Amino acid sequence: MFSIGDFARHGRVSVRMLRHYDAIGLLRPTRVNRSTGHRAYAAGQLARLNRVIALKELGFSLQQVQQILDEDFTAEQLRGMLRLRQAELENQIAADTARLAHVQARLRMIETEGIMPSDEVTIKSIPAVRVAELSGTAKTMDPQSIGPVIRGLYDELCAALERAGMTPVGPATAYYEDGADDESVIVHAGLPVNVEPDPAFDFAVVDLPAAEKAATIVHRGSMDDCVPAYQALARWIEDSGHRTLGTNREVTLACPEDPAGMVTEIQEPITTA
Repeated sequence: MFSIGDFARHGRVSVRMLRHYDAIGLLRPTRVNRSTGHRAYAAGQLARLNRVIALKELGFSLQQVQQILDEDFTAEQLRGMLRLRQAELENQIAADTARLAHVQARLRMIETEGIMPSDEVTIKSIPAVRVAELSGTAKTMDPQSIGPVIRGLYDELCAALERAGMTPVGPATAYYEDGADDESVIVHAGLPVNVEPDPAFDFAVVDLPAAEKAATIVHRGSMDDCVPAYQALARWIEDSGHRTLGTNREVTLACPEDPAGMVTEIQEPITTA
């Protein structure tokens, strides 16, 4: 038997916590000295304490912890519940991390407002290009929403081209259209090819038109952080007396395994306002 202090040290918890668990009936001592009130615990109770701490740290309330333990789940059932809760928390952390990155990107945009990177914008003509493409729908235009969709489309498209025995003849070209509602966006992922359209293909073959005049800007890094480049391009177009004309494109100039090394040219067809 162990005193409450010794049991707390072995369980790596505080004496105050053990007293609270005793008061709510979550972990009662094996024996209580009637004359002194001293609590004594058995080593076997460490197993229940471990379960209490694990469930609590995974976000369960003490009331929920008590209900779970009173159901007398087997160790395997308990492990399954903990794994499920662990997966939920990991997904939440991933979502919060992505949200934090999005906030940081917006803060960087606010900090650079009014700074015009005119030397980064280039005017050029864009040739027509024939692409094999797949399309999907993202919930919003937010890069965090588009990213998973377009990556999945390119994975499918590369596999489809390989099955058809085709090799792309140029860099990946993506473009977007408004979806069926006010929020969603249709994502088009394309790879240039030299083939005629054929209904037997697992993809569409589309001719993207030429643009006589386009404002372009090069974005370096993950496309999850592309918003500052798009907004800088928009400010340049307006301040230079132009307006947009047609759908813009994203042409991938470099796509290493590390997204931080990506190089993408954003092409916006324009005309004089």
